[in-house]
Amino acid sequence: MNDDLEQIYSQLEGVLKRYAPPLALRTKPGDLLELWSEKAITIEGRKRKEVYFAGLAPHKGYIGFYFMPVYVDAEISSLFDPKLLKTLKGKSCFHISRLDDDLLSAIEDALQKGFELYRQRDWLP
Repeated sequence: MNDDLEQIYSQLEGVLKRYAPPLALRTKPGDLLELWSEKAITIEGRKRKEVYFAGLAPHKGYIGFYFMPVYVDAEISSLFDPKLLKTLKGKSCFHISRLDDDLLSAIEDALQKGFELYRQRDWLP
């Protein structure tokens, strides 16, 4: 990972860590970082012991920012800042190769909205 991507990862890591606790912070080999809600819930009739919230993964040329609340409420993506939407690849993965204050603020805002959505659904421990 080059120095720019390391700095982006470090900044985003700091933002995600603000949510732990109540979310559980997990790390995996390869600098993967994930936030999980470790609460037993039922989603569409299926029992789950936990639910994924967000994560980071370094890739060649970008940092992957994964944001699962879009699967909970598709309308949440309409609330995203256009600058954040420009980095969206697929439904829940954002490719962050440059990070300025505006984009960082948009990511922080998305995380807060997703966190509130999980809170409203009583998915937080």
